[in-house]
Amino acid sequence: MKKIAVIADDLTGANATGVLLSKHGFSTATILQGFLSQPFNYDAICIDTDSRYISKKAAYQSVSKIASAMLAQGVELLCKRIDSTARGNIGVEIDAILDCIGDHSVAIVMPSYPSSGRTTVGSYLLVDGVPVQETDVGKDPQSPLKDSYIPWIISSQSERKIGCIELNEVLGGKNMIARKISELVDSGCRIIVIDAVTEMHIEETASAMAEWKTCFVPVDPGPLTAAYAKKKYGNDVKTPKLLVSIGSCTSVTERQIGHLIQKMNVQPVYIDPGKLANADLNVRNDELLRGVEEGLLRTKTESVILVTTNQPDQPLLDLKALASKQNTTQESLARKITDGLALISQRIIQGSETAISGCFTSGGDVTASICAASRAHGIQLMDEVFPLAAYGRFAGGYLDGMPVITKGGLIGGADAITVCIRYLFKQLSKSKDIKENMS
Repeated sequence: MKKIAVIADDLTGANATGVLLSKHGFSTATILQGFLSQPFNYDAICIDTDSRYISKKAAYQSVSKIASAMLAQGVELLCKRIDSTARGNIGVEIDAILDCIGDHSVAIVMPSYPSSGRTTVGSYLLVDGVPVQETDVGKDPQSPLKDSYIPWIISSQSERKIGCIELNEVLGGKNMIARKISELVDSGCRIIVIDAVTEMHIEETASAMAEWKTCFVPVDPGPLTAAYAKKKYGNDVKTPKLLVSIGSCTSVTERQIGHLIQKMNVQPVYIDPGKLANADLNVRNDELLRGVEEGLLRTKTESVILVTTNQPDQPLLDLKALASKQNTTQESLARKITDGLALISQRIIQGSETAISGCFTSGGDVTASICAASRAHGIQLMDEVFPLAAYGRFAGGYLDGMPVITKGGLIGGADAITVCIRYLFKQLSKSKDIKENMS
């Protein structure tokens, strides 16, 4: 289930905040508005409303629509990503989110992004030490910014009471920040602007926010959102989960599966290929359902969920005889098996309560079927694990951006699949800052 939704006013901003969340261990994706009704098993999703330069009324309606939809889907933390130079309909978009959540919500506005030269002092936004209105933003031909004082920028669009916590109070640390937030909320402020010139100031603010039960909405270019999400949900970030989908029936693959089971203590979900190829749809559907249910149970306890039609000591399916009996072709039956395995894999990925972070597939037919089942239009290739084992990301569809390793069924020694899985964990660890013990 999605915990976090970031509403941004442009696509670049949505991606930028999403990357910060990903670095803190949250599986994150930027989702186009037209696909928000689809089930996505990410910890966080980012949505671009493309509302920076539209009318205030249209911006309010767009953000309100998205915020309402996210709350209806069970999102616990709504975040407002704003431009790092304070352009756009900031005030009305904050209002839209607060109106959707209710009177108990408070927006914490921190425009600072110290690593990008954005700092806030006395509630004035500075870019490399220069008031933002004195930079090129003040000369923007489409929407020039005429002020650097954040409360004024917001108040020109919102009628809510705005409070400020200035740098001397931020320097007092987490407890001082928490006390000032409490005072301002008690005085009726629903929007609070907080200074920051270093990453530590952002961390201290996030810590102060995390100690409250108040429904906070972080409003920032990304760093506060990521820090607050980490403080709020950090304990929920688990070891990444991988789905391993293997359709190859070769003895080489069987040895590789045995190695994986032994070295990584994997409990396979074995799928009966005969039932997937059965002419009786009830038999086929029952096997599909059983495979999905068993796989989803594995996601609750396992970090590697192996789904395969390759079971030790299982006799090879006589496709020629079965095809003759069903008055069809061997190719058609083989496709039914791979499509069934792909469908089980896709449903496990989409149905898992904890996000599946990556995927391994063995056998070209299985890989192609998973792409078809997830509506991916291809795989973006990024690296070679070893010859004929490729690392990349699904492109398009339900699994867009998910890391994947693909390998031929006859490729590699006994440890080939294990090597691929460890490689995938390593890549996820690099990108999400999650420490893994894969011994």
